[in-house]
Amino acid sequence: MHLPHAGVGPTISPMSPSGNSRGTVAAFVALALVWGSSFLFIKVGLEGLSPAQLVLGRLTLGALALISIMLVTRRRWPRGRVWMHMLVVAITLAALPFSLFAWAGQYMPSSLSSIYNATTPIMTLLLMPLILVGERLTRTQVVGLVVGLSGVIVLAAPWQLAGVGQSPQLLPAQLACLGATASYGFAGLYMRRFLSNSGYDTITLSAIQIGLAAIIVWLLAPFTARGGLAVDPPVFLAVAGLGVLGTGFAYIWYNRIIRDWGPARASTVTYLSPVVGVILGVVVLGETVHWNQPLGGLIVVLGVLASQGRMPGMRALSRRNRVDIEVPGAAVPAAPKTRE
Repeated sequence: MHLPHAGVGPTISPMSPSGNSRGTVAAFVALALVWGSSFLFIKVGLEGLSPAQLVLGRLTLGALALISIMLVTRRRWPRGRVWMHMLVVAITLAALPFSLFAWAGQYMPSSLSSIYNATTPIMTLLLMPLILVGERLTRTQVVGLVVGLSGVIVLAAPWQLAGVGQSPQLLPAQLACLGATASYGFAGLYMRRFLSNSGYDTITLSAIQIGLAAIIVWLLAPFTARGGLAVDPPVFLAVAGLGVLGTGFAYIWYNRIIRDWGPARASTVTYLSPVVGVILGVVVLGETVHWNQPLGGLIVVLGVLASQGRMPGMRALSRRNRVDIEVPGAAVPAAPKTRE
């Protein structure tokens, strides 16, 4: 499993108490664990379902979980233009990237899929000039992103990819993963621009997003989700994990992190997901681990800590002027008032 922009209201310091609350930090850690496990769930789910069937089950269960929360807490559904914006988010933050990752999961190890998921922050920064104006990274965030990107490169081990390239589907699968993370990056920036001051809380926005995405895949199901099913207990549990945790609660957490920290900093959760994904791929699925994977994972964690000014020598740097580049993450919108 994640927005403002110039002219979207007051900002707060990225390291202020309201932007760094324990609840947001806890959501960040939980999200890293759940989304890191998602690639294991996808691999197991594909043993009995087609990619389209897997996405259909995932979004359906996620929508049911979120709508149930809406009903129990008696939240009111919004009206007006927010639905049009959420339709864009439903496609780009759920239906499209979920489908791309599920398709790619047929042809590549779950650990490698989780590694490619870590390109989301890079895609966010690349797309920023097209969507936002006037956003800048702090020096600590620049350092953290550079360190994190170095860790991702070590994890991905591009010097080994040529040796695995016997499968003709490997390259298209990798491109599909990059397309998915580009979609995530676009969605996070779009939300920050058009929905950061919507006045609705994260549960309401998540329920709309996943609900609309579920409707979209159900409309496409007669054309995309045909074929036989083999739903044994492991497959069912994998789809349930993807739906209830990875799509239901995870999107509440992610939208909260985006609201409090901004899209660039929130997207650094994908730096930790590969660590979880690689460990689970090795321990549960017996995928081969190479020396570069634990080393890359350590570098990724250090990059995340550096980007948040939590490493020695980084706190003073975080108080200096922002670098003169237009990328998201420096200015974070104040948390909107919620409507129950």
